[in-house]
Amino acid sequence: MKRRLTVAARSWPLIEPFVTSRAAQTTCEVIVVHLADGSRTGRGEAVGLDYHGETVASMRAQIDSVRPNIEAGAGRRALLDLLPPGGARNVLDAALWDLEAKQAGVSAWQLAGVGPATIITTCVTIGMRSISDYESRARALANHPWIKVKVSADGPLEAITAVRRGAPEAHLVVDANQAWSVDLLRELSPALADLRVDLLEQPIPEQAGAQLANLDLPLPICADEPANTLADLPKLIECYDFVNIKLDKSGGLTAALDFARAAGGAGLRLMVGCMLGGSLAMAPAMVLAQLCEIVDLDGPLLQSQDWPNGIIYRDGMMTPPSSALWG
Repeated sequence: MKRRLTVAARSWPLIEPFVTSRAAQTTCEVIVVHLADGSRTGRGEAVGLDYHGETVASMRAQIDSVRPNIEAGAGRRALLDLLPPGGARNVLDAALWDLEAKQAGVSAWQLAGVGPATIITTCVTIGMRSISDYESRARALANHPWIKVKVSADGPLEAITAVRRGAPEAHLVVDANQAWSVDLLRELSPALADLRVDLLEQPIPEQAGAQLANLDLPLPICADEPANTLADLPKLIECYDFVNIKLDKSGGLTAALDFARAAGGAGLRLMVGCMLGGSLAMAPAMVLAQLCEIVDLDGPLLQSQDWPNGIIYRDGMMTPPSSALWG
């Protein structure tokens, strides 16, 4: 039976403006697909990469360009050759995983060979704000095991110190979104270690990444923007300690699992992240999370709405998605 593909857009309002060193946003715009084979339907949700110029309209155009192939039965591996990495391939890949799991009568976790779905501990993100608000927000999250802190090059130590005052026991990930220079990184790193920062995510521009190979830093550095697909692995190995793998960057769970297994085999430690989005976008990333040391899949917590039957979050713990949602 020929499959039927439908595509829609959705806008998720955020609880508060989400501010990083790169941008501020009040909504999360996503693309959603349904892929039906008659009695069963696979679903996917993706945000895409705005810093690569992706929009809902551009992702929709990419999906429409391969619609005949998908409706004729192209699978996840064929999709890798049909579209480049990005949100369009991610959302189709997610729907194909969901549909395949329903057809086989097993979970996506079993299909991926990563064992049964388990509860996952995730970071909860604090976007940029005033110093006093950093502290008060951290205090409200102090019972969460992991907190991620967005900072810029303007007063980052003050912000991180405020978060540490508010959440003295939490593990901290600090994300500068490429805003620092190499000199600033070298200057700040001893103080970051003193503040017990567990991970520093993409502090410098990706073009300067090679300079990290010559630095002896007291805390691990994670690649984000330079770490898109398996093809990026050679330039990361000598420069970073972690890679942050996101399904929107890799172009779906299929490619992300390939990347994660190769990166882990090369000695890099693994983190899974997200580009905001609802529970339907987080669900396939939870499969990848089974292989990762650090998880940052808090997109729905930043929104004022979510999907019906959404993932349950409680004090930084994510319950595996119900079969009514995905997988």
